[in-house]
Amino acid sequence: MCTNLINHIRRYIELDDEAIDILNKYIKPVNLKKKEFLLKEGQICRSIYFVEKGCLRMFFINNKMSEQITQFALETWWISDFFSFIDNKPSGYFIQTVEKSEILSIDTNSFEMMLKELPQMERYFRIVMQRAVAASQLRAKYMYELTKEEFYTHFCTSFPEFVQRVPQYMIASYLGLTPEYVSELRKKKL
Repeated sequence: MCTNLINHIRRYIELDDEAIDILNKYIKPVNLKKKEFLLKEGQICRSIYFVEKGCLRMFFINNKMSEQITQFALETWWISDFFSFIDNKPSGYFIQTVEKSEILSIDTNSFEMMLKELPQMERYFRIVMQRAVAASQLRAKYMYELTKEEFYTHFCTSFPEFVQRVPQYMIASYLGLTPEYVSELRKKKL
C-alpha cells in the first residue's frame, strides 16, 4: 500500500520488516479526487502528507486576491504547512490536489509516537527536511539571479514531469510569472 514511502525511506535509512509494521500503525491513507483540499486557510494543519500517487499544490491568496503557489508535490514528496503543524496555529495556506491523488497522512500525535517508537525515523525526517530547505534556498537564489526566461527554462529542464502534469497557469504562479508570459515563452520554444 505504501510502496513509494517505504522505498523513499530506505533511500536514507535502514528499515526492516518489523519497523515497517510499526510505521504502518501511524499512517492513514487518503484518496482524493482532483481539486480536493487537504487544508484550507485558517485551519490548523494537523498532518504531514506523503504523495504515493498524484500531484498536490500549496498556495495562499495574495493581496491582489490571486493564488500564489509556493510548493508542488509529486510522488515521493512530502507536503505540509510545517509552521501550523508544529505550532498548532491556523494556516495561511491551502493544500489542494492538482490531480486524483493517493496520499499517506501522519497526524501530529501519531508523528510524535512514531518517532519515539522508531527513533531512526528522526534521521530520515532530518535528511528530508535538510534537502527541502536546500531546494528552497536554491529556488530563492534562482529567482534573484536568473532572468525570468532563464528561470522558466531551468524549471522546465529540471522538472519536466511538472510541465507535463501541471497546468501552465499554475507553473506561472509558482515561478512568479504571468500566464501570458509563460505562454509567450512556450511559443518561443516550439
